[in-house]
Amino acid sequence: MNSTSLNWRCLPFDALHARTLYALLQLRTEVFVMEQNCVFQDMDGADARCFHLLGETADQTLVAYARLVPAGLKFNEASIGRVVTLPAARGGGLGHVLMREAVQALHGLWGVQPIRIGAQARLEAFYRQHGFEPIGPIYIEDGIDHIEMLRPA
Repeated sequence: MNSTSLNWRCLPFDALHARTLYALLQLRTEVFVMEQNCVFQDMDGADARCFHLLGETADQTLVAYARLVPAGLKFNEASIGRVVTLPAARGGGLGHVLMREAVQALHGLWGVQPIRIGAQARLEAFYRQHGFEPIGPIYIEDGIDHIEMLRPA
């Protein structure tokens, strides 16, 4: 998959059409629940207050997604969460494109500022490549090792 040919949209919750919302929830479930064998409450009540970054192919297939969380909702700082790529689209750097797009979109929405994430610990090196640094110990969330990371402004 050529990640440069994706169409990127960043939408508030109320602008998501039903098909788009269904696709993003389906992708999140496919990866975070099924692939990672993790039972957790994905629909946590925060989506309505967030922006949703969608990376779609020309035929509108959702292949990359991230949730942009305003400061004060999950952390004191703004955050990027639910970072996910379609399993069939992995291996070509799409995750890195997604993170660059997410940081740029967040800064476009709310200005350049620090960004805090609760990352899966196994992905620490990936997030370090995007300027995030660990700021605390590893903790267990939903049975998976996580670590808080901060990207300075």
